[in-house]
Amino acid sequence: MSSAQTAAITRRPATFSVLRDYITLTKPKVQSLLLFTTIATMYVAGDPSIGLVLLTCLGGALSAGGAGAINHAIDRDIDRMMARTATRPVASGRISPTAAIAFGVLLGIASFTLLALAVNPLAAALSLSGLLGYVFVYTLWLKRSTPQNIVIGGAAGAVPPLVAWAAVTGSLSGTAFYLFAIVFFWTPPHFWALSLLMKDEYEKAGVPMLPVVRGEAETRRQILLYTILLYAVTQLPFCAGAFGLEYLIVSMALGAAFIYCAVRLLRSADRRWALRTYLFSLVYLALLFLAMALDRVV
Repeated sequence: MSSAQTAAITRRPATFSVLRDYITLTKPKVQSLLLFTTIATMYVAGDPSIGLVLLTCLGGALSAGGAGAINHAIDRDIDRMMARTATRPVASGRISPTAAIAFGVLLGIASFTLLALAVNPLAAALSLSGLLGYVFVYTLWLKRSTPQNIVIGGAAGAVPPLVAWAAVTGSLSGTAFYLFAIVFFWTPPHFWALSLLMKDEYEKAGVPMLPVVRGEAETRRQILLYTILLYAVTQLPFCAGAFGLEYLIVSMALGAAFIYCAVRLLRSADRRWALRTYLFSLVYLALLFLAMALDRVV
Protein backbone atom coordinates (compact mmCIF):
# COMPACT_ATOMS: atom_id res chain seq x y z
CA MET A 1 0.00 0.00 0.00
CA SER A 2 1.38 3.39 -0.98
CA SER A 3 1.91 6.24 1.45
CA ALA A 4 -0.82 8.24 -0.32
CA GLN A 5 -3.34 5.42 0.20
CA THR A 6 -2.35 5.10 3.84
CA ALA A 7 -2.77 8.85 4.37
CA ALA A 8 -6.20 8.75 2.70
CA ILE A 9 -7.37 5.93 4.97
CA THR A 10 -6.08 7.82 8.01
CA ARG A 11 -7.87 11.02 6.98
CA ARG A 12 -11.19 9.26 6.44
CA PRO A 13 -11.92 8.50 10.13
CA ALA A 14 -10.82 12.02 11.06
CA THR A 15 -13.24 13.49 8.51
CA PHE A 16 -16.10 11.37 9.84
CA SER A 17 -15.20 12.43 13.37
CA VAL A 18 -15.38 16.12 12.49
CA LEU A 19 -18.66 15.59 10.65
CA ARG A 20 -20.06 13.74 13.66
CA ASP A 21 -19.03 16.62 15.94
CA TYR A 22 -20.79 19.20 13.77
CA ILE A 23 -23.93 17.05 13.74
CA THR A 24 -23.68 16.82 17.54
CA LEU A 25 -23.66 20.63 17.72
CA THR A 26 -27.20 20.63 16.30
CA LYS A 27 -28.51 18.49 19.21
CA PRO A 28 -30.33 15.96 16.99
CA LYS A 29 -31.82 14.02 19.92
CA VAL A 30 -33.48 17.17 21.26
CA GLN A 31 -34.73 18.04 17.78
CA SER A 32 -36.48 14.74 17.14
CA LEU A 33 -39.43 15.43 19.46
CA LEU A 34 -39.75 19.03 18.25
CA LEU A 35 -39.91 17.85 14.65
CA PHE A 36 -42.56 15.29 15.57
CA THR A 37 -44.73 18.02 17.08
CA THR A 38 -44.16 20.04 13.92
CA ILE A 39 -45.38 17.23 11.67
CA ALA A 40 -48.39 16.46 13.85
CA THR A 41 -49.38 20.12 14.02
CA MET A 42 -49.21 20.46 10.25
CA TYR A 43 -51.78 17.69 9.86
CA VAL A 44 -53.92 19.29 12.54
CA ALA A 45 -53.79 22.58 10.63
CA GLY A 46 -54.79 21.13 7.27
CA ASP A 47 -53.78 18.71 4.54
CA PRO A 48 -50.18 19.62 3.68
CA SER A 49 -48.27 18.02 0.84
CA ILE A 50 -45.33 15.78 1.65
CA GLY A 51 -43.07 18.38 0.06
CA LEU A 52 -44.34 21.12 2.35
CA VAL A 53 -43.90 18.90 5.41
CA LEU A 54 -40.33 18.04 4.42
CA LEU A 55 -39.38 21.66 3.68
CA THR A 56 -40.88 22.88 6.95
CA CYS A 57 -39.11 20.16 8.93
CA LEU A 58 -35.82 20.93 7.20
CA GLY A 59 -36.19 24.62 7.95
CA GLY A 60 -37.09 23.89 11.55
CA ALA A 61 -34.17 21.49 11.92
CA LEU A 62 -31.74 24.06 10.54
CA SER A 63 -33.07 26.72 12.92
CA ALA A 64 -33.00 24.47 15.99
CA GLY A 65 -29.60 23.17 14.96
CA GLY A 66 -28.23 26.69 14.64
CA ALA A 67 -29.51 27.57 18.09
CA GLY A 68 -27.96 24.39 19.48
CA ALA A 69 -24.57 25.10 17.91
CA ILE A 70 -24.47 28.63 19.33
CA ASN A 71 -25.56 27.27 22.71
CA HIS A 72 -22.62 24.83 22.66
CA ALA A 73 -20.23 27.76 22.23
CA ILE A 74 -21.79 30.00 24.88
CA ASP A 75 -22.14 27.27 27.51
CA ARG A 76 -18.75 25.65 26.96
CA ASP A 77 -17.52 26.70 30.42
CA ILE A 78 -20.56 25.13 32.09
CA ASP A 79 -20.37 22.03 29.93
CA ARG A 80 -16.77 21.36 30.96
CA MET A 81 -17.84 21.14 34.60
CA MET A 82 -20.56 18.53 34.11
CA ALA A 83 -19.89 14.88 33.31
CA ARG A 84 -22.88 14.62 30.96
CA THR A 85 -21.64 17.46 28.74
CA ALA A 86 -17.87 17.55 29.25
CA THR A 87 -17.21 15.62 26.04
CA ARG A 88 -19.26 17.94 23.83
CA PRO A 89 -17.32 19.17 20.77
CA VAL A 90 -16.75 22.76 21.94
CA ALA A 91 -16.35 21.97 25.65
CA SER A 92 -13.70 19.37 24.87
CA GLY A 93 -11.87 21.66 22.44
CA ARG A 94 -12.48 19.61 19.29
CA ILE A 95 -14.35 22.53 17.70
CA SER A 96 -13.55 26.17 18.45
CA PRO A 97 -16.24 28.51 19.83
CA THR A 98 -15.84 30.77 16.79
CA ALA A 99 -16.40 27.87 14.40
CA ALA A 100 -19.46 26.70 16.35
CA ILE A 101 -21.02 30.19 16.36
CA ALA A 102 -20.29 30.66 12.65
CA PHE A 103 -21.85 27.28 11.94
CA GLY A 104 -24.91 28.16 14.01
CA VAL A 105 -25.36 31.52 12.29
CA LEU A 106 -25.06 29.91 8.85
CA LEU A 107 -27.69 27.32 9.80
CA GLY A 108 -29.97 30.11 11.03
CA ILE A 109 -29.57 32.08 7.80
CA ALA A 110 -30.18 28.93 5.74
CA SER A 111 -33.31 28.17 7.75
CA PHE A 112 -34.78 31.65 7.37
CA THR A 113 -33.99 31.76 3.65
CA LEU A 114 -35.44 28.31 2.99
CA LEU A 115 -38.65 28.93 4.93
CA ALA A 116 -39.16 32.42 3.54
CA LEU A 117 -38.72 31.34 -0.08
CA ALA A 118 -40.13 27.81 -0.07
CA VAL A 119 -42.80 28.01 2.67
CA ASN A 120 -43.86 31.53 3.69
CA PRO A 121 -42.41 34.60 5.47
CA LEU A 122 -44.51 34.11 8.62
CA ALA A 123 -43.16 30.62 9.19
CA ALA A 124 -39.63 31.94 8.59
CA ALA A 125 -40.08 34.81 11.05
CA LEU A 126 -41.51 32.53 13.74
CA SER A 127 -38.69 30.03 13.34
CA LEU A 128 -36.13 32.82 13.59
CA SER A 129 -37.83 34.11 16.75
CA GLY A 130 -37.40 30.66 18.29
CA LEU A 131 -33.68 30.67 17.50
CA LEU A 132 -33.16 34.19 18.84
CA GLY A 133 -35.25 33.47 21.93
CA TYR A 134 -33.25 30.36 22.74
CA VAL A 135 -29.90 32.06 22.26
CA PHE A 136 -30.50 35.52 23.72
CA VAL A 137 -33.35 35.06 26.19
CA TYR A 138 -32.67 31.58 27.55
CA THR A 139 -28.95 30.91 27.07
CA LEU A 140 -27.45 34.37 27.50
CA TRP A 141 -29.91 35.92 29.96
CA LEU A 142 -32.01 33.48 31.98
CA LYS A 143 -30.02 30.28 32.31
CA ARG A 144 -27.36 31.72 34.59
CA SER A 145 -29.52 34.26 36.42
CA THR A 146 -32.77 32.73 37.64
CA PRO A 147 -34.34 29.38 38.57
CA GLN A 148 -37.27 30.43 36.36
CA ASN A 149 -35.00 30.01 33.33
CA ILE A 150 -36.90 26.96 32.10
CA VAL A 151 -40.32 28.52 32.64
CA ILE A 152 -39.68 31.73 30.70
CA GLY A 153 -37.12 30.33 28.30
CA GLY A 154 -39.47 27.47 27.47
CA ALA A 155 -41.33 29.78 25.11
CA ALA A 156 -38.53 29.36 22.56
CA GLY A 157 -38.96 25.59 22.59
CA ALA A 158 -42.73 25.95 22.17
CA VAL A 159 -42.44 27.79 18.82
CA PRO A 160 -42.46 24.72 16.47
CA PRO A 161 -46.29 24.30 16.56
CA LEU A 162 -46.65 27.97 15.57
CA VAL A 163 -44.19 27.50 12.70
CA ALA A 164 -46.02 24.39 11.57
CA TRP A 165 -49.42 26.07 11.67
CA ALA A 166 -48.15 29.10 9.77
CA ALA A 167 -46.52 26.85 7.18
CA VAL A 168 -49.85 25.20 6.34
CA THR A 169 -52.27 28.12 6.70
CA GLY A 170 -50.12 31.23 6.24
CA SER A 171 -51.55 32.63 9.46
CA LEU A 172 -52.07 31.82 13.15
CA SER A 173 -55.25 30.88 14.96
CA GLY A 174 -56.44 30.17 18.48
CA THR A 175 -55.74 26.45 18.09
CA ALA A 176 -52.12 27.18 17.18
CA PHE A 177 -51.68 29.13 20.40
CA TYR A 178 -53.30 26.29 22.39
CA LEU A 179 -50.64 23.95 21.01
CA PHE A 180 -47.94 26.49 21.84
CA ALA A 181 -49.29 26.68 25.40
CA ILE A 182 -49.28 22.89 25.74
CA VAL A 183 -45.56 22.67 24.90
CA PHE A 184 -44.87 25.73 27.07
CA PHE A 185 -46.47 24.20 30.18
CA TRP A 186 -45.00 20.77 29.41
CA THR A 187 -41.43 22.08 29.46
CA PRO A 188 -41.03 22.82 33.22
CA PRO A 189 -42.10 19.40 34.58
CA HIS A 190 -40.17 17.69 31.79
CA PHE A 191 -36.93 19.56 32.41
CA TRP A 192 -37.20 19.81 36.19
CA ALA A 193 -37.49 16.03 36.41
CA LEU A 194 -34.17 15.84 34.54
CA SER A 195 -32.66 18.57 36.71
CA LEU A 196 -33.40 16.50 39.83
CA LEU A 197 -31.13 13.83 38.39
CA MET A 198 -28.42 16.39 37.62
CA LYS A 199 -28.73 18.63 40.67
CA ASP A 200 -25.15 18.06 41.89
CA GLU A 201 -23.68 18.83 38.48
CA TYR A 202 -25.74 22.01 38.08
CA GLU A 203 -24.69 23.09 41.56
CA LYS A 204 -21.03 22.45 40.75
CA ALA A 205 -21.33 24.48 37.55
CA GLY A 206 -23.14 27.34 39.31
CA VAL A 207 -26.30 27.07 37.22
CA PRO A 208 -29.31 28.21 39.31
CA MET A 209 -31.68 25.41 38.38
CA LEU A 210 -34.70 25.04 40.64
CA PRO A 211 -33.40 22.05 42.68
CA VAL A 212 -30.18 23.96 43.39
CA VAL A 213 -31.86 27.20 44.47
CA ARG A 214 -35.13 26.03 46.03
CA GLY A 215 -34.31 22.42 46.90
CA GLU A 216 -35.54 19.06 45.66
CA ALA A 217 -38.74 19.02 47.71
CA GLU A 218 -39.91 22.34 46.24
CA THR A 219 -38.94 21.17 42.77
CA ARG A 220 -41.11 18.08 43.15
CA ARG A 221 -44.03 20.28 44.28
CA GLN A 222 -43.55 22.56 41.28
CA ILE A 223 -43.48 19.56 38.95
CA LEU A 224 -46.86 18.44 40.30
CA LEU A 225 -48.28 21.97 40.04
CA TYR A 226 -47.21 22.39 36.41
CA THR A 227 -48.41 18.91 35.52
CA ILE A 228 -51.87 19.80 36.80
CA LEU A 229 -51.75 23.09 34.91
CA LEU A 230 -50.68 21.19 31.80
CA TYR A 231 -53.65 18.84 32.18
CA ALA A 232 -55.99 21.84 32.31
CA VAL A 233 -54.37 23.46 29.26
CA THR A 234 -54.67 20.25 27.22
CA GLN A 235 -58.45 20.34 27.70
CA LEU A 236 -58.80 23.83 26.22
CA PRO A 237 -58.64 22.76 22.55
CA PHE A 238 -61.48 20.30 23.13
CA CYS A 239 -63.53 22.91 24.96
CA ALA A 240 -62.98 25.30 22.04
CA GLY A 241 -64.17 22.68 19.57
CA ALA A 242 -60.79 22.15 17.90
CA PHE A 243 -60.74 18.40 18.67
CA GLY A 244 -63.26 15.68 19.24
CA LEU A 245 -64.00 12.93 21.72
CA GLU A 246 -61.05 10.77 20.65
CA TYR A 247 -58.61 13.51 21.60
CA LEU A 248 -60.43 14.15 24.88
CA ILE A 249 -60.14 10.52 25.97
CA VAL A 250 -56.45 10.26 25.09
CA SER A 251 -55.55 13.63 26.65
CA MET A 252 -57.36 12.74 29.87
CA ALA A 253 -55.66 9.34 30.09
CA LEU A 254 -52.20 10.74 29.36
CA GLY A 255 -52.75 13.65 31.75
CA ALA A 256 -53.85 11.31 34.53
CA ALA A 257 -50.75 9.16 33.99
CA PHE A 258 -48.47 12.22 34.05
CA ILE A 259 -50.09 13.48 37.25
CA TYR A 260 -49.67 10.01 38.77
CA CYS A 261 -45.93 10.12 38.02
CA ALA A 262 -45.70 13.61 39.54
CA VAL A 263 -47.56 12.50 42.69
CA ARG A 264 -45.29 9.49 43.12
CA LEU A 265 -42.29 11.76 42.61
CA LEU A 266 -43.61 14.18 45.23
CA ARG A 267 -44.07 11.41 47.79
CA SER A 268 -40.72 9.74 47.13
CA ALA A 269 -37.22 11.15 47.12
CA ASP A 270 -36.14 8.12 45.09
CA ARG A 271 -34.46 9.38 41.95
CA ARG A 272 -35.86 6.48 39.98
CA TRP A 273 -39.19 8.31 39.94
CA ALA A 274 -37.47 11.41 38.64
CA LEU A 275 -36.10 9.35 35.76
CA ARG A 276 -39.47 7.69 35.13
CA THR A 277 -41.23 11.05 35.13
CA TYR A 278 -38.68 12.50 32.72
CA LEU A 279 -38.92 9.54 30.33
CA PHE A 280 -42.72 9.47 30.49
CA SER A 281 -42.86 13.18 29.70
CA LEU A 282 -41.21 12.44 26.34
CA VAL A 283 -43.72 9.72 25.53
CA TYR A 284 -46.55 11.91 26.80
CA LEU A 285 -45.91 14.79 24.40
CA ALA A 286 -45.40 12.52 21.41
CA LEU A 287 -48.62 10.58 22.06
CA LEU A 288 -50.60 13.74 22.77
CA PHE A 289 -49.65 15.36 19.46
CA LEU A 290 -50.20 12.07 17.66
CA ALA A 291 -53.71 11.97 19.14
CA MET A 292 -54.33 15.50 17.83
CA ALA A 293 -53.32 14.55 14.30
CA LEU A 294 -55.30 11.31 14.31
CA ASP A 295 -58.34 13.11 15.72
CA ARG A 296 -58.31 15.53 12.78
CA VAL A 297 -57.58 12.85 10.17
CA VAL A 298 -60.20 10.41 11.44
